[in-house]
Amino acid sequence: MGKREELIAQYADDLKNKCGMTPDMDLLTKVTIGCGPAIYNADASTVASSQPDELETVKNNFLIKKLGLADGPELMDAINKVIETYGKSERNKYRAVVYYMLTKHFGKEAMYV
Repeated sequence: MGKREELIAQYADDLKNKCGMTPDMDLLTKVTIGCGPAIYNADASTVASSQPDELETVKNNFLIKKLGLADGPELMDAINKVIETYGKSERNKYRAVVYYMLTKHFGKEAMYV
């Protein structure tokens, strides 16, 4: 099993055990691939949810640029809801998992076809 497959298995485990969701493995794989080389970097692979700048980056680079959503308060509400679901005390919030949950939240799975 390659490094990417190991990471995808880790993300699926987080979705099941920490977020209480059954992951769509095809979508999770595509979201993970969409994160590019960031998944291999310890700092870039996680979302620092306590840093407002980091949450702005998720909003601007992922929700607006990647998913094509219009800016508005509902974007930050969704990010906060995802962080809450993942668990605020959870130290490692993987970027691919956060992006996956945001993709599902906004019904934008078609972006990864």
